Amino acid sequence: MTEPAVQVPGMGTVHHLDDHRPTPPAEPVSLVKDPATEPTTPQTPSGPQGSRIVRTGRAVRRVATHDRTRTTARFAVRHGMYVVGGGRIVARRAWEGRTASRYERMLRAAEAAGNLDLATEWEERLSRFRAARHQRRMDLLSAPVKAAKGAAAAAGLTAGGLLVLGIFLAIANKNFADLATPTLALIELVRWIVVVITVVWGPLVTLGPWAGLLALWGVGRHQQAAPQWVLPARSADAGAPITPSVVVTALRDLGIAPLRQAVKEMGDAGAAMLGPIRIAGCGVEVDVTLPSGVATNEVQKRRRKLAENLARHEHEVFITIPQAARTVRLWIADSGALDEPIGSSPLLTDTTLTADYAKGRAPWGQDLRGDAALISLYQRHFLITGLSNQGKTAALRALALWLALDARVEFRVADLKGVGDWGMFDGLATVLIQGPTDDHVIEATEMLEGLVKEMERRIQAPPGTVFTPLIGIVDEAQVAFMCPVVDSEKRPYGGSKATSRYFMAARKIHNQGRAVDVLLYQGTQDPTDQNLPKLVREGAHTRASLALGTESQARMALGDKAVDGGAAPNLLRPGLDKGTVVVASDGIKIPAGQAAITVRTHYISTDDAAEIATRAKALRDGVTTLTSVDRGEERDPLTDVAAVLADAPRMRTNEVLKRLHSLDPKVYGNQWTNDRLKSLLEAHGEEPKKSHGVMVVHRDHVLRALANRDTDGSASASQ
Repeated sequence: MTEPAVQVPGMGTVHHLDDHRPTPPAEPVSLVKDPATEPTTPQTPSGPQGSRIVRTGRAVRRVATHDRTRTTARFAVRHGMYVVGGGRIVARRAWEGRTASRYERMLRAAEAAGNLDLATEWEERLSRFRAARHQRRMDLLSAPVKAAKGAAAAAGLTAGGLLVLGIFLAIANKNFADLATPTLALIELVRWIVVVITVVWGPLVTLGPWAGLLALWGVGRHQQAAPQWVLPARSADAGAPITPSVVVTALRDLGIAPLRQAVKEMGDAGAAMLGPIRIAGCGVEVDVTLPSGVATNEVQKRRRKLAENLARHEHEVFITIPQAARTVRLWIADSGALDEPIGSSPLLTDTTLTADYAKGRAPWGQDLRGDAALISLYQRHFLITGLSNQGKTAALRALALWLALDARVEFRVADLKGVGDWGMFDGLATVLIQGPTDDHVIEATEMLEGLVKEMERRIQAPPGTVFTPLIGIVDEAQVAFMCPVVDSEKRPYGGSKATSRYFMAARKIHNQGRAVDVLLYQGTQDPTDQNLPKLVREGAHTRASLALGTESQARMALGDKAVDGGAAPNLLRPGLDKGTVVVASDGIKIPAGQAAITVRTHYISTDDAAEIATRAKALRDGVTTLTSVDRGEERDPLTDVAAVLADAPRMRTNEVLKRLHSLDPKVYGNQWTNDRLKSLLEAHGEEPKKSHGVMVVHRDHVLRALANRDTDGSASASQ
């Protein structure tokens, strides 16, 4: 018999323990709240009351964020802080006036600047101040006695004076009562003074604090003693005059902690870091002696921030390193002055101008101080580089045009751009190559090799021989360095290896050409180690750079010394600073202590250049210009080696070279050496061998090389 189920309040139906009927399965438990069974969250009151709250909140927010509200708040905070700041300034002045803190601060500033003489002077002033203060304090000890004696003496003298005056009045008026008249008059005066003070004292007590606050406000306003965010916009500061306080503040706010701390300790004496501010052209120049712990390159790296602190654009501030230790030289342009064009070139304005290669200086432009930038080109190789379309060709051509006004100068020009920039030298240069192709590179290379031959001829001339200047100009030289063509001896025209023909010709001219007035001028763009090899760029005596992209390129263009000294062509503005070059050379006047100078070159258009070239041609009897290099008879070196060997089975390399020279001295001149002969044979799979300890050339090896070359040539032709 089954036990009945029992109803238990609050627990539902409970079956008896002996009831073995299966228990119905429990319902699954959901972990997600059922919105229908959960109590609802109170919502924002709806209806008129809710909408009123929303509208009120929006109105409050709109009023709080309105420009007029913010302006009013800034106005209130600003003028309130003027009072606080003014009080702080007055308190500091009072403290410094009564204590030795000012002398101590000046002493610390002199020590921080490393000026021991000034530090000694301030130490002496401090000693004198302390001695005088001690004397004043000692005098205070006897001051009460002296004051009492002085008061007694003054009272006695006053009473005696009044009595004498009363006697005179009594005698004059014959009235004894007038004896007290002066004393009564003094008493009446004192009474009126008390009356006036009584009347005025109330307003003075009321207005005095406000007058004091107004005075503090005036001091704070004059010193701008308020946070920067509440100060009014100062658009008029752009281009403001450069004063010592402006420079010190700009340096303090550079973000260099030791510099800021040093200026803070110096206080008003921060200007002790500065030398005299000198007018320098369209700007000013000042030397800044940095405190201990601040490196010059830290300031250089913050050029943009310094310029902005001085209310200038970055390109209007130049930082260089003079000879003095721990010193930077700042040149700060007048606002907008560098964007104004400079005058025309003297080559255009003075049609009677002539040049002197040896003693003259070319008028190239103006430096940043506005002075004429004159450069000597005498026995100096020249290199100019920069980004594309920055005025490189015009700057290089301007120097060549000045030299052209000296009738003694001969030009050989290779324009590897070939768009007519050098066309006016037709009839002025003995060689003029124009074009960007590999064939033009080959001709430019042979032009340089011709310069090498002329250089070697001059070197071998009798001592005392005078030579006319010979200038080789290669514009867009990077085209030559990057040329992939190889000659018949498998020697590349481009590249920077010892086998590169253009590279080696340039190096030889750099090494010895200056002594015999054979010079090389090169213009190239966007320098890299590939298109401007290190040995070539370092071979130039005068190195100039227009705007570049990076500091590494600036170092390639001008060298590490110039860049470490502050030269920064990478900070010039591409497009905006066209024609502005940074020059490192002993041929141009550079301020003492600087390694380079910035020059804004005169622009001479192609039409104007043609007019100057016409004047230069008139100085000459007539020049025939070759548009390609005369190569003479084309020779095959391998065939010529086989010819000079004749029937000999082998021959010493020295003898082979002698016979080649006899065969054609022009082609097989001094440039043909044992290494050149070895390279020729190795290029065809053969090389000289030793026989009895002497290098020889085997006839069979040369004939085999000729046969292999002919076979390879036939196979290539059939394909």
